[in-house]
Amino acid sequence: RAAAPPPSRVSDPMAAYRGAELESVSATDADDRIPPGWSVNPSKWSQRIPIVILAVVGGIAATWLALYQQGVTDTVWEPFFGDGTRVIVIESGFSEAFERFPVRDAAIGAFGYLADAVTGVIGGTDRWRKMPWIVVIFGAFVGPFGAVSVMLTIFQPVLYGSFCTLCLVSGVVSLAMIGPAVDEVLASLQYLRRERER
Repeated sequence: RAAAPPPSRVSDPMAAYRGAELESVSATDADDRIPPGWSVNPSKWSQRIPIVILAVVGGIAATWLALYQQGVTDTVWEPFFGDGTRVIVIESGFSEAFERFPVRDAAIGAFGYLADAVTGVIGGTDRWRKMPWIVVIFGAFVGPFGAVSVMLTIFQPVLYGSFCTLCLVSGVVSLAMIGPAVDEVLASLQYLRRERER
């Protein structure tokens, strides 16, 4: 006696259709997160998380310098330049100019890095168009603070003939943050311009 053929599998055409529709919606949603004319999304987490990590590193360096500058601690990490940190952070003309203010320059730098980290994590991967002003504020913190940090790093040997290890760390961190941040700010500014021209 011949074996009965196995029951045929009746596929659900609607299930296949729904799957294709979900894939299409997902792809469309992903495309919507990429700014017009761009090949990548500047607000994606892989772009922002490194900036936030750098901001935390810079904040730790600046906070340590601020505590040293305010006399809260009398030691600071300086493995390479002897008393360079004391010369730059305590005795330089730039630092002395801030002595008349309640907040010294290193503390301002620490605040700047904190602001970078906080504004860097606010919003999702489409914040360049849904929260453009947060992105602009984020860029306003990263750009000017970064430029000042790099400028002060250049001033160390030129004006004061010394180096400060944590100051150099801060300068390198600030410089590394500027490029990725500029991409997202540019995408948000382009979006705001398109909205204004409508």
